[in-house]
Amino acid sequence: MMENKYPMSSVPNYKDVLSAHERIKKQILKTPVLSSSSINKITGASLFFKCENFQKVGAFKFRGASNAVLQLSNEQKIKGVATHSSGNHAAALALAAKKSGVKAYVVMPENAPEIKKKAVKSYGAEITFCKPTLEARENTLQELIKQTGAVFIHPYDNAQIVSGQATAAFELLQEYKDLDIVMAPVGGGGLISGTAIAAKAFNSKIKVFAAEPEMADDAYRSFKSGILLPSVNPNTIADGLRTSLSELTFKIISDKVDNILTVSEESIINAMRLIWERMKIIIEASSAVPLAAVLEHPLIFKDKKTGIILSGGNVDLENLPF
Repeated sequence: MMENKYPMSSVPNYKDVLSAHERIKKQILKTPVLSSSSINKITGASLFFKCENFQKVGAFKFRGASNAVLQLSNEQKIKGVATHSSGNHAAALALAAKKSGVKAYVVMPENAPEIKKKAVKSYGAEITFCKPTLEARENTLQELIKQTGAVFIHPYDNAQIVSGQATAAFELLQEYKDLDIVMAPVGGGGLISGTAIAAKAFNSKIKVFAAEPEMADDAYRSFKSGILLPSVNPNTIADGLRTSLSELTFKIISDKVDNILTVSEESIINAMRLIWERMKIIIEASSAVPLAAVLEHPLIFKDKKTGIILSGGNVDLENLPF
């Protein structure tokens, strides 16, 4: 595994989340929390959606990227930042870097969604394409860092990224203090890790659930076995959730997440469509996974107040699943 070139303290805590929120609040959008009486009726639950699809770059990732970039030293700023990402983290880092006048280098798999390639380019990052394997991403990035001296900012195996992502749940809980459950999708685990840190510090009785596609269930298998297991040929429409957990996110999830619920591809498509139709907002497939979990496991959520982080809204409109 590639060495993380970004100085990472040990596991972040609630104090880090509060500092991150203070640091980034002028740069990010405080996204709205929406609910839908018709979706509540269908699910028998009270759902509160934190709409990170309205965040800058269309995803929660701008929070973590801003937190990391704003803590660079002057020397690091001169050399720039680098990462590998199939989309939302790449766009987030590119924009956060641009706002700080820092050069961004991004390694992207050649099969990344077109909308995500366009977005990264539009924020001024220099893109290097590679084969769609983790090995190709890491080797290409290693080469790039060797050439440029840029600072590697990992999409989720980084305490500053996790602290930044936690600010979405922090804002949600400031607004809705009496939630029974807080839920987010899980891919690499940065969002759910941050969500769990924020929620458990706010109120230890809040249940924190992660939601994951059955076709990319490495976090579920890792969580149940207590051993970090990599993702093997994930084949899900939720392209943002195809990555494996890191040591950092696995540790936080093992300590603070109450359960991981897996869902079928059919449920993800139904949930995505339901939000488009009933709430009149655009979300990407990865964002629909928590609602899919509510639809598949209704008894867990019945009569409970549940906060859901809608992680992003970057959809390729030429390739909708419905």
